[in-house]
Amino acid sequence: MILIGENINIMNKKIKFAMVERKKEIIQKIAIESKENGMNFLDINIGPARKDGPFLMEWIIKIIREVCDLPLSLDTTNIEAIKVGLEMEGERAMINSIQATEERMEELLPFVKKYNCKFIGLLLSKEGMPRDENERGAIAANFLAKIDEYGISHSLVYFDPIVLPVRFQQEQVVAVIEFMKMFKELFPDCNSTCGLSNVSNGALNELRGLINRTYLVMLWKYGLSSAIVDAYDKELIAIIKGEKENIKNLIWKAMDNEIDLKGLSEEERNYVKTVYILQGKSIYSDSYLKL
Repeated sequence: MILIGENINIMNKKIKFAMVERKKEIIQKIAIESKENGMNFLDINIGPARKDGPFLMEWIIKIIREVCDLPLSLDTTNIEAIKVGLEMEGERAMINSIQATEERMEELLPFVKKYNCKFIGLLLSKEGMPRDENERGAIAANFLAKIDEYGISHSLVYFDPIVLPVRFQQEQVVAVIEFMKMFKELFPDCNSTCGLSNVSNGALNELRGLINRTYLVMLWKYGLSSAIVDAYDKELIAIIKGEKENIKNLIWKAMDNEIDLKGLSEEERNYVKTVYILQGKSIYSDSYLKL
């Protein structure tokens, strides 16, 4: 699985300060540590960057290239900034993301064709958020038809079904799982990804890592190709790198079977309970591990 480090993000106050004040050491430190921790890509989220997007993108790429050679995911709605990033990085780059609307596809798919770069296809249409797995499938099919019009290889697309918080949208969390169950049959030549941390937004801090890790392993069972993740969640990385096969196998077993919690360690019980929450078998509450 391709792991895309999420930590260079303008929504973080420290990172925003570094971007505004051009404090390169802060960003470089995260880039170095993200690579050391096993990331395959760095997501560079500069937000809308309406005032100086192209200059900010150029600066960030230059300072990262001083210390780190990981390929970059260009995360901004500023098209001129994306263009600068692609001019600098070419086919190594990834565009994060292209929404499934006519306007955004026509603006950005020509860049994909020109630079032969990867891109995240966000399954958000003009009608808004898809309601279930079937709407996600329909949006992806329409998107793929547009991709074919440009003669773009399916191997370059990473469809993002849009992960929402389990605390507020439990049925949508289940819908993404159901979508992934049919993904490889519907789109065998395409890749998939997700913004993993969204699933635990709003949950207690002590639950967030557990929810993220469990959901990633669940989606992985159905062929998830990549995910945008916290580069500092070393347990998550260890699971994906095959260092905690017992946890992975337990999660996969719990997805298909009722597990007797007796005899399990506390850690194992917590993962099983989280599987049931993410499958919608139990109703989410902040105290679900105690029930």
